[in-house]
Amino acid sequence: MNNIKLQQDLCNVIRQAIDQKDIMGANLLITKDDKEIAYCQEGMANAEQKRSIQRDTIFRLYSMTKPITATAAMILMERGELELYQPVSDFLPAFAKQKVYQNGKLVSPQRPMMIHDLLDMSSGLSYPDDATEAGRAVGKIYEEMCQKLGQPNAITTIEFANCLAKSPLLFTPGSSWQYGTSADVLAAVIEVASGKKFSQFLQEELFTPLDMKDTAFYVPEEKQHRLAATYETVLDSAGNPKMIRYTGTNLAISNEMKQPPAYEAGGAGLASTLDDYLKFAHMLQHQGTANGQQILHKRTVEYLISSKQSPAQMKAFHQWIGADGYTYGNLMRRCIAPEEHRNLCTYGEYGWDGWLGMYFVNLPKENITLLIGMQKKDAGTFTLTRKLRNVCFSYLL
Repeated sequence: MNNIKLQQDLCNVIRQAIDQKDIMGANLLITKDDKEIAYCQEGMANAEQKRSIQRDTIFRLYSMTKPITATAAMILMERGELELYQPVSDFLPAFAKQKVYQNGKLVSPQRPMMIHDLLDMSSGLSYPDDATEAGRAVGKIYEEMCQKLGQPNAITTIEFANCLAKSPLLFTPGSSWQYGTSADVLAAVIEVASGKKFSQFLQEELFTPLDMKDTAFYVPEEKQHRLAATYETVLDSAGNPKMIRYTGTNLAISNEMKQPPAYEAGGAGLASTLDDYLKFAHMLQHQGTANGQQILHKRTVEYLISSKQSPAQMKAFHQWIGADGYTYGNLMRRCIAPEEHRNLCTYGEYGWDGWLGMYFVNLPKENITLLIGMQKKDAGTFTLTRKLRNVCFSYLL
């Protein structure tokens, strides 16, 4: 294996994406057997300030927060402070009265929402959309949250969950799959179960033991110069792509991230660096241990990375482009049929991405971790991500 050639090829792919106005900049990190085998950094973290992407650039994780939230739930499960068949209403009583919108009517679900439904996105909770009654109701909640963002009456993590409990579900919990606010409700459950703010629990149980010094729900003033700006690709008057700055608020997460938020979003709220997230990823690769400490026990990690959907849930999940060959559980995707996927992958790989293009995957059998950092609006896992995966895996698998 030629690590120098691998790194060159990866950097070339990123540079090409920058030249095509697909991204403003990105960095990428690969380890195998705990050793770094490739690192790339190309382009700008902030074009207006002429700041380039650096190794310590801080990124908004958005949904790459979710695996961390799932791990926090596993810690509480190990301690007997929650179990996964418990109704969510044991912790958030408002969920005992939640309804499902069916055939133009609000009806009681066939069974209560359970903790494992939150971990598997089978709760019936959704993100905002204009196509469903549930999505429109959630959208109104987010509108109110954005109006109060940064104010003394800003909506908190538990208050947000209680607001969601008053909105209708898309379906009876467990009967299907829908990407939505499940992880955010799980964060509220963790607050109730632990008796601590979600940020405090993560700091004490994960970030401090793992020495993740740049991971939090906000970026303090002394680190603001390291926070990457967010961009989006648009077409100019001639139909050519160009990149412009995005400064909006998505999912009630402040784009500036200057102050500790009242709402600590378990599905989207954290900021971090590639090196910090690598420490979390390596802890999972090491079956729950790091720095001589046991964060999770081996069997718990095995459970965390081996969940599988029901046929009905998988049918809904596979409507996503690129989900073929994968299942979803514990707030991550996992490859279970690499022969069904149309790009390079391997059985057992698991991870997730973020709305702005952040990406994480662990390959447990090969002991490989791949991390990608960027800040592009509406990215998630997109063509560039898959190109970089293919280059990486063609060398390493």
